[in-house]
Amino acid sequence: MPLVPGPLMRKLSSRYIAGERLDQALEVLGHLQAEGYQGILDILGEDVADAAEARMVQTAYMDAASDLAERKLQAYISIKPTHLGLRISQDLALDLYRSLAQHCQDLGLFLRVEMEDHTTTDETLALHKALRAEFECVGIVIQSRLFRTEEDLQSLPPASNIRMVKGIYLEPAAIAHTEAGPIRDAFASQSIALLKAGHRVAFATHDQELGDGLIRACQEHSIAPDAWEFQVLMGVQRPLWERWKKMGARVRVYVPFGPNWRAYSTRRLAKNPQILMHVIRATLGLSGGRSQRKS
Repeated sequence: MPLVPGPLMRKLSSRYIAGERLDQALEVLGHLQAEGYQGILDILGEDVADAAEARMVQTAYMDAASDLAERKLQAYISIKPTHLGLRISQDLALDLYRSLAQHCQDLGLFLRVEMEDHTTTDETLALHKALRAEFECVGIVIQSRLFRTEEDLQSLPPASNIRMVKGIYLEPAAIAHTEAGPIRDAFASQSIALLKAGHRVAFATHDQELGDGLIRACQEHSIAPDAWEFQVLMGVQRPLWERWKKMGARVRVYVPFGPNWRAYSTRRLAKNPQILMHVIRATLGLSGGRSQRKS
């Protein structure tokens, strides 16, 4: 990937990344909202070098949240813990998240604490628990891939707001499912269990079979439509968004942006090389069929 020319890399990523500037991302969110889709705003990046950089990231998110509120966009911010300095200091990350949560609460916005690989799971769950003790407007991400997830679900604060994902990181077989079937089964069963326990759940997937099954399960268990939604990636399998919206689901689109798009893309592809094939297939118009069951 480092050898791919910049213009080609940017072209490949343009349908999945809103641009380098906040105004470009806000424009995309505005267009999506006009089409009936809510949004999630993410500044690309992770693993900052020092506390000063973490504080710069926090300032960027403060500005982004203010602009979302000013433009009355139906969207919220979503932040990776290592982008706010988690690997430097958990106390630093908590302080930065706390200020952001207060800012979002004052603006009437939601904030999501994202989940990264298994080396940060304990610290990320602790961040979420500490923030939820002070703020209702904070949610978390849970990965169905990990064996530990069943136990982690039991320790979530009451009435949590959870984004359920399969997990983009290729974790060791000793701690995680590595086959699609068990990951999908865990995703479905854990999602419904969370909803029945009174949590709110966002199904982050482009797996049509899984998504259709979750809609049926919610209907069968008489789960209120406003307790769940689908979350999808900008530029990925748009026909599915419309399908689920027509089936009565709310669909929210994850819109990433930022100047670190190339470094971010390279790191993510290195952690999960299968993503590159999905990108190439989608760019060439080949993203139908079996690929709908893989993400």
